Amino acid sequence: MSCLTFILKQNNKNMIIPIRCISCGKPIGHLWEEFKERTENGDDSGEVLNEVGLKRYCCRSMFLGQVDTLELINKFKKS
Repeated sequence: MSCLTFILKQNNKNMIIPIRCISCGKPIGHLWEEFKERTENGDDSGEVLNEVGLKRYCCRSMFLGQVDTLELINKFKKS
């Protein structure tokens, strides 16, 4: 496991979440669960990002551009 990412087990799904913003280095990993939960409940993603304290474009793009590819990769894993 890299020092830049960690695997978050949530609802039996593994997700690779960056701990820090790649551009500015701000810690953002701890905010992912709240962001994901609130956006799945129908809240506007822009408002949620503002409320959790992500104001910089680089940090916001880390959340908005997050795609869960771990399950796709696991399909091609050698047994």
